[in-house]
Amino acid sequence: MPKPYPGPIIDAHHHLWDLGLGRHPWLAATASERGGLGELGPLRQNYLPQDYARDASRHNVVATVHVEAGWASDDCVGETRWLETLDKSRGIAARYVVHVPLADRQAQALIETQAAFGRVVGVRDILSWDPDPARRFATHDGIMDYPAWRAGLALLAQHRLVFDLMVFPRQLAGAARLAAAFPDQQFVLNHCGSPIDRDPEGMQAWRDGLRLLSQRDNVAIKISDLVAYDHDWTLDSLRPVVLHCIDCFGTGRAMFGSDFPVAGLHASFNAVYDSFKAIAAGFSLDEQTALFFGNARRIYRLDDVSSARLLPA
Repeated sequence: MPKPYPGPIIDAHHHLWDLGLGRHPWLAATASERGGLGELGPLRQNYLPQDYARDASRHNVVATVHVEAGWASDDCVGETRWLETLDKSRGIAARYVVHVPLADRQAQALIETQAAFGRVVGVRDILSWDPDPARRFATHDGIMDYPAWRAGLALLAQHRLVFDLMVFPRQLAGAARLAAAFPDQQFVLNHCGSPIDRDPEGMQAWRDGLRLLSQRDNVAIKISDLVAYDHDWTLDSLRPVVLHCIDCFGTGRAMFGSDFPVAGLHASFNAVYDSFKAIAAGFSLDEQTALFFGNARRIYRLDDVSSARLLPA
C-alpha cells in the first residue's frame, strides 16, 4: 500500500514580506492583478517567518528557500539585506534566490554584491510574458534572447548561482534553446512552467514544451503553486500535472515548493503539501526523499541542513 512521505522537507520556493517597508509595489493597494493569480487583496498583509512557521507547523519542514518577492527593482540588494535581519533559528529563509536585472548595466556589480552574502544561492529575473497585459510579469517579450541579458546570465556560473527560470508555456521552446546555449548554468524552472491555459490545446502545448525543455540536463523543475492556474483544483486535476513534471524530469531533477503565501490565495499550506504527498505516494521512499528534500538540498547548496532537524511551530 503506498504511504505518504514521512521524512524531512525543504520547501524550495516561498516568499516573505513586510509591507510596512513600502518596497513591494506589486502589492500596493492601487496595483492591478497580474499573472492570472486573481484578486491580490488577501496577500496585502505582512508575511514573516512566524507566519510561515504557523502555516507549515503540521509538516516536517527543516529548511526553506526564499525566492525574491517583487521588491522594488531599483534596490534589489535591499531585499537581501532585509532577509539577513530575520530570525534563522527555525530554518526559514536558510537560502535566498535573489533578484538581479540581468540586462542592467550594473548587473555585474549587483551579482558580485549579492553573491557575497553566504545564503545567496540563486538569481531570478522573471521572463514570463504574454500578449495579455493582465498576465504579464516581464515588461517585454523575448528578453532571454537580448545580448545584454545573456551577458548578465553568463556571469552567474562563476559564482555558483542557480538561475530560477520563470516563463509561460509559449516560452518553453525558447527556454530550451537558452539552456542549450548555457550548458554550464544550472536552471530551475519555476511553477511547473506555469500551465496557465487550461483548455486541451493549452495543456498540450504545456506538455510538449515541458518535454522539450526537460531534454536539457542542466534544467531542474520546481513543482509549485499549481493552484495559481487551477483555482477550482481537485487532487485529480493536480495529479496529471505533477506526474507529467516528474515523468519529464525524473525524480532526480524535480522538487516540491509551497509558493506560500501566494498559493494561499487558492489553497492552505496543508492542502498543498498533503496533495504533494498523496500524489507522490506511489514512488519509492528514496524517490520521495529526493523530491521533498534531497534535490533542493543539493541544487540550493543546503549541505549544512541536517535531515533530523525539525522546524518548530
